[in-house]
Amino acid sequence: MSIPVTNVAEPNTVRLVPSGRLKPPALSALVSTHGDLSDLAELESATNERLIAETSGMPELRREDLIFSRPYRTFINASFAHTRPGGNRFNSEHRGAWYCAFEIDTSLAEVAFHLTRELTNIGRYENQTDYTELFAGFIGPFHDLRRAKGQSCLDPNPAVGYPAGQTLAGTIIAQGGNGLLYPSVRHAKGTCLVAFHPHLVQDVRQGAVWRLIWAGSPKPSMTQL
Repeated sequence: MSIPVTNVAEPNTVRLVPSGRLKPPALSALVSTHGDLSDLAELESATNERLIAETSGMPELRREDLIFSRPYRTFINASFAHTRPGGNRFNSEHRGAWYCAFEIDTSLAEVAFHLTRELTNIGRYENQTDYTELFAGFIGPFHDLRRAKGQSCLDPNPAVGYPAGQTLAGTIIAQGGNGLLYPSVRHAKGTCLVAFHPHLVQDVRQGAVWRLIWAGSPKPSMTQL
């Protein structure tokens, strides 16, 4: 399939991450000495996929591909090291990617969809989660699906769209491509970007916090704090 390539110069894409990830480790309150904290850190490193990737790499993610001297590097690396079972639209469960959007409303719609899906699985729409904006800049050529019609990788059903998207992403990565621009499947007229390599994520900055509340309904309220 021939996909056009667009040169991107976008300084303010937005990604939402749960605000709990920006807080000190919960276990830190349980320790009284630096030595105890070091012991906990060593225990965490045995199971934390980001730390494993940064130390020795992973089967589909080389250590040298990660970032080690840039603000918010842990968030960049974590997006590639931590994955969902079965993966996402353009990444397998063996290698993650950096997903973001051109508009905050698009990012909100995307995260709301995924968490609503999890709440549907447990049959209970009762939840409150705070998300923090992470802005990032991108410069360079990206394959562009925004004018694509009828592509199976953009199917709203994850059972259809995800396998097709992961196959496409694998092909682009093998050809040395940077990532994809694509129309949001969850927000009409929204634009998303997925970057396949950590070094592409530039100038990460923290923005506002949003609170999403599910109160018995699959449609959450969304409030900027």
